[in-house]
Amino acid sequence: MRISTAQLFNQNINSVLNKQTATSNIIDQLSTGKKVNTAGDDPVAAISIDNLAQQNAVIEQYTRNIDFANNRLSLTESKLGSAETLVSSTREQVLRAINGGLGDSERKMVADELRGTLEELLALANGKDESGNYLFSGFETASQPFAFDAAGNMVYSGDSGVRDAVVASGVTVGANIPGDSAFMNSPSGLGDFSANYLASQVGDFNVESAVIANPATYVDDTYTFTMVGADLEVRDSSNTLVTTEVGFDSSNPINFNGIEVKLDGMPAAGDSFSITPAPEVSIFDTINQAISLIEDPNKANTPQGKAELAQILNNIDSGVNQISIERGRAGNSLKSLESYNTSHVDEKLVNSSALSMLEDLDYASAITELEKQQVALNAASSVFSKVGSTSLFDYI
Repeated sequence: MRISTAQLFNQNINSVLNKQTATSNIIDQLSTGKKVNTAGDDPVAAISIDNLAQQNAVIEQYTRNIDFANNRLSLTESKLGSAETLVSSTREQVLRAINGGLGDSERKMVADELRGTLEELLALANGKDESGNYLFSGFETASQPFAFDAAGNMVYSGDSGVRDAVVASGVTVGANIPGDSAFMNSPSGLGDFSANYLASQVGDFNVESAVIANPATYVDDTYTFTMVGADLEVRDSSNTLVTTEVGFDSSNPINFNGIEVKLDGMPAAGDSFSITPAPEVSIFDTINQAISLIEDPNKANTPQGKAELAQILNNIDSGVNQISIERGRAGNSLKSLESYNTSHVDEKLVNSSALSMLEDLDYASAITELEKQQVALNAASSVFSKVGSTSLFDYI
């Protein structure tokens, strides 16, 4: 078979070029530390590498979300813990102030202490995170959540929004505690109502509980209770008689319009009080009521004052419990975040190990292969040089 000069030239040049390409590929691998730099290096491995890289990118986003939520919830849990301690201390302060042995100046000192506690509690409730966003405003992070109005009542300017952080596929965790649920919506210490007592009260009694016992028959209204002789009359806001407890015995509950009311103690003839629907109370307003009671020297040790004190103490206990519940929610969320973060770390470790097996270069093998390719390239180049310079005229 005859081989033309052109064919011989092409075969040799192709051999040299192939060896140069193989050498260049190995040099690229050595420079990047990866044995798969393009899909052409290993199509099957390249697909697996892309999938694992995408999974790791998603995990990194979940991890960033967890870090954000963890920072906010850790700060929230800390402030709620401080608030819980503060509100718990108000109970002892109130009881100390109502002690009959204290003079007016000493009672005023306790009231001033309670004002300081209230201001400190307000500062905690208006706390911000490291970015300057309010922690307890719900979705309204740029708005200060709590402030007293002109009448001295607490107003909440945030909302009930919970910002969910996506921490895993199809899984979200609340990254905040709304301020209304922590500080404004404590269950009433009496149940579903608040009681209002009159300065003319003589009997030593207070409302122990007032709850909606039967929602199907419940009639929403303000009800007034009056002892008429030995009987207890209940009237609605239009002064219409609702029921009469003949020969009233305070050991038995009063039931009417789906409501059940229990008294602690016995009203005297002529005593009157009312109940108003109030299923939730604000701990700020409760502390303000305590301050007003303490500062009124003519009221604190009267039957009316003692009855109001019982309600205030119940509401303080409810406020402490509500803050504790919301603190527990934050703690549970932090525990969940820790669990998901651990899972993501493990998953990323497995993915990274698989990636390493697919794409990481064995430098010893690569260097050996490079030396082999360089020897082959030098040999091919030498042969091409000699063959290319050979001529029939050299042998004539």
